[in-house]
Amino acid sequence: MTRAVRFFVAVLTLGLSLPAPAAAETWVVDTAHTVSGFTVKHMMIANVTGVFEVTKGTIEYKPGEPGSVKADITIETKSVNTRITRRDDDLRSDNFFSADKFPTLVFRSKRVQNVRADGFDLVGDLTIRDVTREVVLKVDGPTAPIRDPQGNRRVGANASTTINRKDFGITWHRAIEAGGVVVGDEVKINIDVEAIEKKS
Repeated sequence: MTRAVRFFVAVLTLGLSLPAPAAAETWVVDTAHTVSGFTVKHMMIANVTGVFEVTKGTIEYKPGEPGSVKADITIETKSVNTRITRRDDDLRSDNFFSADKFPTLVFRSKRVQNVRADGFDLVGDLTIRDVTREVVLKVDGPTAPIRDPQGNRRVGANASTTINRKDFGITWHRAIEAGGVVVGDEVKINIDVEAIEKKS
């Protein structure tokens, strides 16, 4: 056996002995245990908070590889809830989300950056009212998987960002007599996600 052949055999043997790369796992958002919330200034003096009660989507990643994370999240605009019916109806109207025309908000990730010991930044496209802008979600997590009483594996994570609503075509405003506006432009978004591993 020549030296070249012996080298080729050694490399091939080493390759066969290495563990296979981890396969990507798919996790499905658990709508019942996921909260998509937002906070915006009211009359420049206080914060109003609300939630969207229906958040769906999938998350894919390879265990131990934060850079492999991919997320596709959909939020139903009609599910907005600020605890005040009149205000919720206004948010669903053409003044804000125009929920009949644009029934969903969508986030689709593009890449991961700034990986930290406790999380990473997830860059992706956010679409509201058919306007798409790139945003950066600060992600804390995911947690280590646990098994629920039914034997399903579950993980959790928190994602947050801040946007300017006018960047997405939500431009309604009303000035107040003392100066300023009724609704602020800056909107803080916070998503607490719980997801269940999709079984093959």
